[in-house]
Amino acid sequence: MTHPATEAETTGATAGEVVHADVVVVGAGPGGSATAAWLAQAGRDVVLLEKSAFPRDKICGDGLTPRAVRQLMHLGLPTDETDGWAHNQGLRIIGGGMRLQLDWPDVDSFPSFGMVRARGDLDERLARHAQSCGARLLERHNVTEPVRDETGRVVGVVAKVMNDQGRATGERVTFRAPVVVASDGVSSRLAVAMGREKREDRPMGVAVRAYYETPRHDDPYMESHLELWTKGEDGRDILMPGYGWLFGVGDGRSNIGLGILNTSDAFGRTDYKDVMRRWVASMPQEWGISEATITGPIKSAALPMAFNRQPLYADGLLLVGDSGGMVNPFNGEGIDYALEAGNVAAEVIDEALRASSLAAREAVLQRYALRMKQMHGGYFRLGAEFAKLIGNPDVMRLATKYGLPRTTLMRFLLKLMANLPQERGGGFDDRLINAMTRLAPSA
Repeated sequence: MTHPATEAETTGATAGEVVHADVVVVGAGPGGSATAAWLAQAGRDVVLLEKSAFPRDKICGDGLTPRAVRQLMHLGLPTDETDGWAHNQGLRIIGGGMRLQLDWPDVDSFPSFGMVRARGDLDERLARHAQSCGARLLERHNVTEPVRDETGRVVGVVAKVMNDQGRATGERVTFRAPVVVASDGVSSRLAVAMGREKREDRPMGVAVRAYYETPRHDDPYMESHLELWTKGEDGRDILMPGYGWLFGVGDGRSNIGLGILNTSDAFGRTDYKDVMRRWVASMPQEWGISEATITGPIKSAALPMAFNRQPLYADGLLLVGDSGGMVNPFNGEGIDYALEAGNVAAEVIDEALRASSLAAREAVLQRYALRMKQMHGGYFRLGAEFAKLIGNPDVMRLATKYGLPRTTLMRFLLKLMANLPQERGGGFDDRLINAMTRLAPSA
């Protein structure tokens, strides 16, 4: 574990320059950039630190449901197809010999379309947007540790400056602010340094993906495969662990990947990249998806789910996005929840910085964790129970066999799993989902 530095250790000659701001945000992924953009729009002096340089890759399915699209619109980003977004109108589900195509729910709370954009481009768009709002974006600043005052409160961070080759230059900079936001990903160096370890009672997932050139790049539906079949060496059909996806990026490529939950017995005992290669090899030839059309390596990443790192706020440090485990256990989606958390974090921080005393500021900051749990705590707990169920391959096979033929049921499940109910009023299914979410424990 990294030991947080004290101010005496980091504000002297060894740390180099000291930069002051209202807020320091660490990590320019969707959550960090959204937080910085909202704070800058509120007139706050915010520094946004990114350890890499844009454009940079991030392992992800790249799919954005209408929930994420709403947040991008709210932020003020253009979302037209002419701005480089691949629009889609719903989800195609394949499994158990069935093929079901469902449009996104028609509700007033969300747009009627989803989108896909490669994370190498999406993240830079969001970071540049934060910069255009007034945030000070500093790339190649690798944050190594928090700075704490004599009470143990986080009052800044120390960053190593990196060169074009990703190597440390030897220069260190200390950034000081009354509030620090950790949006530094699943391994969150800042959260770990503050003793916020992952909760083992929450699900985790692994995503594996690559980009392929394919004529299916402009498919108007995102596609989910609930069963991954391949041929064994003896010619027998083999059901592989996990589920797969094909999301058209619209630029000649599709993002193709698979995911598996730690609730599956195969978790940790499977060569996921090999599973991916075997699945791709079994695809129809006319899709044009093969080792010959892959445009880069197969990569993998962990998916931290259901607020698996807590507390979301304590001692001057807020967690946003993957650092706080803000991935939906129902579908592995995290971008929308990171964007929403960034909005809430900015609202809370802005109000806290207007407080008349340190005690009043602290009381306001404590509301962040409460608001996030009120928004998603119950829903994430429902998703965690769902993850336990589908981790059993027998349950998954039965659900696929008897669920997919029932279109009304699948429309309800799409609305539940993508978290797209009408937020006020609506039909019976909307009210049922909202009631289930309210009644589920949110701890």
